[in-house]
Amino acid sequence: MGWDKSHGFEYINEFNRKWLSLVRDKMKDDATIWISGTMHNIFSVGQILTELGFKILNIITWEKTNPPPNFSCRYFTYSTEQIIWARKSEKVPHYFNYELMKQVNGDKQMKDVWKLPAIAPWEKSCGKHPTQKPLSVLTRLILASTKPNAWILDPFTGSSTTGIAANLANRRFLGIDQEEEFLTISKNRKFEIENPKTAATYRQKIGGFNDKKELELFLVEEPKEEYKTELNLTKKKGDRLTAVL
Repeated sequence: MGWDKSHGFEYINEFNRKWLSLVRDKMKDDATIWISGTMHNIFSVGQILTELGFKILNIITWEKTNPPPNFSCRYFTYSTEQIIWARKSEKVPHYFNYELMKQVNGDKQMKDVWKLPAIAPWEKSCGKHPTQKPLSVLTRLILASTKPNAWILDPFTGSSTTGIAANLANRRFLGIDQEEEFLTISKNRKFEIENPKTAATYRQKIGGFNDKKELELFLVEEPKEEYKTELNLTKKKGDRLTAVL
């Protein structure tokens, strides 16, 4: 596929500068952003974030407990991915649910290395996306950095794992993608979790918690806060397709 081919360092930097500037313009002053990427792109992202005035908070290393094998046997097996967490402003404080992250980590401070499984077969029930992330990773970062009913934006939504994790965690979601095929998968995944039994089952299957009921119990007890801010988005000719979950 054409989207994963490199066009050179300058092109990558300019692309990251453009989309990060657009996203930054839509962020609330106390908002944060999470960005995952391969080694071909993540260093550029970090550079542009700093250039645009973001404050990098952490670089999470996701260590996959079940990585695919390296068949070439010419370098180390790829078993990790990096995820940058940054806030919009150097001076405006961000939200971090420290207590929950400590709770799900055996009552110890959570480190910036997360040992979580790669995507499971049940997460592909509506179709496959080539870079689909597991719900365990997306659920953790959403719960760590957002409050109930918050709006979450993914400008490269793919099959909307971010959106499914957001909805299962009682958050609102807007996803953008230029591939209608993947937005169809997103829509079908949304239909799936509209069944309360399916949603409850998925919450119990999401990894990264001490037991199967911990996520459900936390969501029941989580203080509800209403966000009154509405999205300021206008659709123009040539815009990418969107999915609201």
